[in-house]
Amino acid sequence: MKEVLDILRFFALHAVFIITAMVFTTYLMLTIFSAVSLRKYLRKNSYVDYNSIVASPLAPTLSVIAPAYNESRTIIDNIRTLLSLYYNNYEVIVVNDGSSDDSMEQMVKTYELEKVNYYFDYRLPCKRIRGVYKSQNRSFKRLTVIDKVNGGKADSLNAGLNVSKNELVVSIDADSIMEPDALLKMVKPFMEAKDKRVIGTGGVIRIANSCEISGGHIKKVHLPRNFLARAQVMEYTRAFLMGRMAWSELDGLLLISGALGMFDREIVIQSGGYKTDTVGEDMELVVRIRRYMSDHNLSYDVVYIPDPLCWTEVPSSVKVLARQRSRWTRGTLETLITHRKLLFNRKYGKLGLLGYPYWLMFEYLAPIIEFLGILWFIFLAISGKLNWPFFILLSGFVYFFAVSLSIWSVLFEEVTFHKYERRRDVMRLIGTAFLEPLFYHPLVMLMSIKGNLDKIFRKNSWGKMDRKGFAKT
Repeated sequence: MKEVLDILRFFALHAVFIITAMVFTTYLMLTIFSAVSLRKYLRKNSYVDYNSIVASPLAPTLSVIAPAYNESRTIIDNIRTLLSLYYNNYEVIVVNDGSSDDSMEQMVKTYELEKVNYYFDYRLPCKRIRGVYKSQNRSFKRLTVIDKVNGGKADSLNAGLNVSKNELVVSIDADSIMEPDALLKMVKPFMEAKDKRVIGTGGVIRIANSCEISGGHIKKVHLPRNFLARAQVMEYTRAFLMGRMAWSELDGLLLISGALGMFDREIVIQSGGYKTDTVGEDMELVVRIRRYMSDHNLSYDVVYIPDPLCWTEVPSSVKVLARQRSRWTRGTLETLITHRKLLFNRKYGKLGLLGYPYWLMFEYLAPIIEFLGILWFIFLAISGKLNWPFFILLSGFVYFFAVSLSIWSVLFEEVTFHKYERRRDVMRLIGTAFLEPLFYHPLVMLMSIKGNLDKIFRKNSWGKMDRKGFAKT
């Protein structure tokens, strides 16, 4: 008993150091795995001729599903972009989720839409579909528009899945801009699958704020002028290039971004489609389809593609960012609770033994532990019990480790995909790496705490995401 108490006392006295060491070790390992995986991917795909996929009769049929709610500012340009994607056999399904603006009227007028008799089955639950529209103009034959009663993004995606007839579905935000060859790169793992059935692919999401955009296409990439948006560039670069790349290699990927993901339609339907009572439907779907495959003893794979495939606008104000991060926190918590059976469950392989524990500890609990640590620091400082030399040394070490990780991710990006061509943009991004831990990170940590409080007090709304839009960019 005394030995147990001694061990507990040791951990209590050295908790800060132990947690810090765990975080550093984990991030360092993920960085190494990402570097190895990215190098392997670039070497494997350096000579790929994606034109052969376009010409191949074996290429899967695709349905690109874009839920739209009050997107009148950008909906026409975004549909134009989706219709010009470089792929042969695909359709675009835009789901008007009961918009209260003139989104539907604009689509009807611009694309010459008329209501048609269209047979489909409600295989997945969704709000009432008021009508299916097709264009009278043969130039827009790929386009299908669904008009339905408002039910939210997940409900709209279920409606699109019900109407779709194709093998694979691509979920995308209506206000996102896809790269022209995005579908080719995302479908490639499905075509290469042999021993395992690929059930989902996702790729890098980039930030379009301050970029030059015309006709729904990125003409020139610039670093955002707004500091909040610039800090999110840093955050997204770390998360996608140095986080998800590693977890894809480790077979522990829990999330494909809701902004862009490709899935096996039949598997999604058989596992129940998108869950409409959560604000984190993208993460929850990936975890559920992975559980479905494991529960049925089916060999599968979820693939992450490190190429930049999609551009989206991120919040540039604290108010809107707080709503987004509150929703992300609540969505993560809901998914972790719903699928708590995964935790250290060997039946689910690396997903249960590595992926789920990591997400629980480092993605969900980390901000809470950090917040409690700050409160403990304040208490020690007030009571005069703080070891200042140790605190300063540890804080400096944490700060420079965080900065080094960010700078490494910037260099990683420049060596591989080099989207920021202007040297001053790269230098400003490195400068942001020094400011982010001091200003942006504490803000995001407090927003995560607010998300937990919102969940406790049952504030389950999606939160309005005010956007400036791309039309005048």
